[in-house]
Amino acid sequence: MFVEWRHMERTGLKKAQEAVVPRWERTRHFRIYSSKLIPGPLQTRAYITAILSALMRRRGLRDDVEEAVQVRVDKQHVIHEGDHRFAVVLEESVLRAPIGGADVMAGQLGHLLTVSALPSISLGIIPLDADRSTMWPVEGFFMFDDAEATVELVSGHLTVTQPHEIALYAGAFAELAALAMYGKAARALITKAIQAVDG
Repeated sequence: MFVEWRHMERTGLKKAQEAVVPRWERTRHFRIYSSKLIPGPLQTRAYITAILSALMRRRGLRDDVEEAVQVRVDKQHVIHEGDHRFAVVLEESVLRAPIGGADVMAGQLGHLLTVSALPSISLGIIPLDADRSTMWPVEGFFMFDDAEATVELVSGHLTVTQPHEIALYAGAFAELAALAMYGKAARALITKAIQAVDG
C-alpha cells in the first residue's frame, strides 16, 4: 500500500510518528537496511531534530517538530526492553553524510558506537570499498518480522505485505548483510568517521 506524505502528515509529524508505534511494539525481529540515514531506532535526539526540522520545512508542514521528536525518542524503548531484536545494515556512506552539523553528527556516531554494544542489536556496516558486483545499494527499508516491509520514498510511504515481495526484501537484506563488517571492524569504521568529523 502506498500513502503520500501529504496524506500521512496532514495532521503533523507527531501523529505520523505515533501511527507506527504499535508496529514497533509488536515486532520482535527488525531488519533494517539504510543507504542514506542512521535509522530511527538508533538516532539521537539532536539527529532526529535535524531530520524532522528539514522535513517540516521541505513539506510545508506545521511546526510540531519538538513533539514529534519526543514520540520518536520514546518509541526507542524497544531497543532496550522485551525480546525485540534488531539486525541493522548501513552503508558506510551513511556515517559520512553530515546531518545537523559537525557536533550533531559526532554525537550521533558516538551514540552508534554505544548502541552497537547492546545485546538486542546486530550492526553491520558495508565498507565503501566492498565489491558490489552482485549486490549494489538499494532503497532503504525496514522489515517487521516476516509480516511487512516499509520503504520511504520522496513522495510517500510504501508498505509491502505480499509474501513473495517480503521474500524479495528478505533475500536482499541477507545479501547486503553478507557484505557488511561487524563487531570490532564495524566499530573501527565508525571511529574513523568520528575522527573525520572532528577534523
